[in-house]
This record gives sequence, structure tokens and C-alpha cells, in this order.
Amino acid sequence: MTQSVVVQVGQCGNQVGCRFWDLALREHAAVNKKGIYDEALSSFFRNVDTRSAGDGPDIYKGKICSLKARALLIDMEEGVVNEILQGPLRDVFDSKQLITDVSGSGNNWAVGHKVYGCQYRENIVEKLRKTAEHCDCLQCFFIIHSMGGGTGSGLGTFVLNLLEDEFPEVYRFVTAVYPSGEDDVITSPYNSVLAMKELNEHADCVLPIENESLFDIVNKIHQMMNSGKLGSTVKPNSLVTSSAGITKAVQEKPFDAMNNIVANLLLNLTSSARFEGSLNMDLNEISMNLVPFPRLHYLVSSLTPLYTLADVNVPSRRLDQMFSDAFSRDHQLIQADPKHSLYLACALLVRGNVQVSDLRRNIERLKPSLHFVSWNQEGWKTGLCSVPPVGHSHSLLALANNTCVKPTFMELRDRFMRLYKKKGQMSAERRETSKFLWKKNTTRQAADNFHCGISEYLSLPEKSSKMLCYNENLECL
Repeated sequence: MTQSVVVQVGQCGNQVGCRFWDLALREHAAVNKKGIYDEALSSFFRNVDTRSAGDGPDIYKGKICSLKARALLIDMEEGVVNEILQGPLRDVFDSKQLITDVSGSGNNWAVGHKVYGCQYRENIVEKLRKTAEHCDCLQCFFIIHSMGGGTGSGLGTFVLNLLEDEFPEVYRFVTAVYPSGEDDVITSPYNSVLAMKELNEHADCVLPIENESLFDIVNKIHQMMNSGKLGSTVKPNSLVTSSAGITKAVQEKPFDAMNNIVANLLLNLTSSARFEGSLNMDLNEISMNLVPFPRLHYLVSSLTPLYTLADVNVPSRRLDQMFSDAFSRDHQLIQADPKHSLYLACALLVRGNVQVSDLRRNIERLKPSLHFVSWNQEGWKTGLCSVPPVGHSHSLLALANNTCVKPTFMELRDRFMRLYKKKGQMSAERRETSKFLWKKNTTRQAADNFHCGISEYLSLPEKSSKMLCYNENLECL
């Protein structure tokens, strides 16, 4: 069995990571009734003998003693990490897995990447190596961070570079949360564009997620609850609601529900690595089958059924409808419509009691409505995991390498250029020391590099019926 390490960077990364570890423990507790440390648990957790002084030895068989997450928590502000350490997950982490500061990055990519990156480089490398040493067969690093903040975008991409240097043979999956168009951080377009350059060059797969899409999904679930479409019973302390009540929880603090969506994405993505199934899909197969060229590694994700994310008592969704939902824009984690764009490849990860014949039948049913590139008409990858999500009979995660990411990237570039023309970065520059200042050519070069990084997506037509040659597309841009 292989192991994976989660590296959560910044406020957003640590909040999403906290929800992931919470839901992962619930999922394994529902399956592992006897409390035995098995291969499924070993993929993301160590079993440590805490009776020994210092860092106790790992226990590879027998009863669970003390589970420790295979994770590294990094933030240049202490608030979120301290909250985790004071919460119910405090025993899952220890001080040797934490790297914090007090001043923060001031929503500035340069501070996170250049200042804190250099300052904490040796400490980060040392903790990464120690975490890797506890793995028998390290397969993947999952990096979780935001694109709009200074620590997430700057230090997060710095860690990504380190992972490529120190562990070149280990896959790097990045879950990047993109800011909405109405983000209150004025420098978020700069941070996102500068971070995108690093993602283009150093990540194996990127799962882009937009805050706006997460908020829409949470509101949709909230409306369905109030209308009674999700059934009459909502469990107390559920994944979307809290003991304070449905309306209050969604209106006052929607971020927990939004973070649950991303956490469930990661749970479904890693389900085949953690549990048995008739058609397991290894993590390396995702990169191998869905990324035809190195820079074309942005995978649009969708989850269905939606109410899997809201821990409610409801009847199961019809299987065929679940497959149809996975390709509708309402279930995408970015603001996009993949059905009206071009597919390079697509993966379907199904959990629960689903037969291979059901999977093949639905693929054949959906094929005529989906447009694939001419050189990869059979670009499907499928996985079946026998263990469903807690409280549900089945679920589906679709990962699509699709040109529908183009509008998201182009909008981000346009926001960057509008802000650049107004010299919006100058106020951020004045706050920094003379050690590192953003120069005009630095930001302009970032925009040029950003365009080069996404040019391969831009060169692809919207549909195969309008297929044009590469050069003709470049001339039209």
C-alpha cells in the first residue's frame, strides 16, 4: 500500500485540511469497526506508540494506539493552526508537523515566496524529509492552498518548487482555491497570476476550485433543505449545518460548508488508494491518463450527488441521473460548462455498490453529447471503489481535462491587467522593505509568462467540429 502526505499552506489551506482530516477519520471509523491499524489507515495516518519518550516508534500492525496525520501545516499567522491544535483534532498533529510565524504575508505573493520562502527553506525541507521517512512507499504530495492570499500563493508555490527539487519522483497534486471576482483582497489578481506561473512549471496535476462555485453550491443545498427536497430530517452537527441551526450556520459561517466540499473532493480522489474496489484507480494513473502534455494539467472536478456534502437523511439519487449531473455546470467546482467545451480526457471515480456494466453503459449514453479531441476520442479512465461515503449508497467524482478552464484563466488575466494599468500594486510595494520590491517589469513579465503557460489551452478550439490547426489559433489570439 502506498502513502501520501498532505501539505496545507496558509489560512485557506489549513482550514480545508482540517476538514479533510476530520472527514477522513469519520470515514475510516465507519469502515474500521474493530479499531485495527490496517493498510487503508496507513495511506494517510501513522500509528504511533505514545508510551515512548519523544517521537515514538510506528506500530504497523495490531490495535490503533495513536493516529498521527501524514501532514505538514504551514502558516505565517498562528490563528488557524492554534485553533486546530485546540480543537478535536489536536491529537492528530504534533509540534514537529507545524511551521508558523506571527506577522503574516500581508496578502503579498512576494513576501510569502521570496521572504518567508528563503527564511524557512531549511526548516520546511527538514520536516518534509522526516515526514517522508515514515512512509514505506511515498507516492504523492497533496498541496492545499489559496491563490489570492500572500502565504497560500507565495509560500505554497515555494513549497511546490521544493518538493520537485527534493522529491522529483513523487507526484505533486495541487488543490488551488481561486478568488472570486469580488474578492476583498485587492492584490489577489497579482498573487494568482504569479502563483499560476509556478503551478504551470512545477505541478503534475492542478485541481482548480473557485470560491464563487463553492458558495453557489452551498446556497443550492441550503435552498433544497428549506424547500424540503432533501427530505425532512437533517442530522444535528451535520457537515453543512451546526447545532446552531441550518439558516444561521449557512448565513453566518459558510466557509465550513465550502471547505467540506473541497475535503470531500480529496476523499473521493483518494478513495481507491485507501479502500479496495473491483476497478481501483491509482493516483499515478490520473496524471498518466489525463495529462497529455506537461502544461495541460488543470483538471476540472465535479461531485455528485450534491447532498452527499450535506449530512442529511435522504433517499439515494438514481444512478443514471448521478452520471448526468456530473457533466452539468451546476456540479462543477469552477464556473464553467464542460459540455460546451472540448475534452482532452476524463476520469470517473465511482464509490459504492456500482457494477462495471453500469459504468460502461452510462459512458456510452453520454458520449454523443461530449466533444473529445480528435486524437483522444476514447480518453476515458474509470475507477470503482466498493466503500461508499458515510451515510450514502454511492457517489461520483468526475475529473475532466477540459478547455472550459479558459474563461477562468482569461478573466483572471483581465483582472490582473486592469489592476496593473491602475498601478494597484504600488501601495503594496511601499509596505515592503528594500530587500524585495515588485518592479514594473516583474509584474508585466508575470502576465507574459501567465499567457505562455495557458497558451496550449488557448490554442485548442471549443469543439472538435471546429478543429483548427495550432498556428491558425495562435494568429487569432
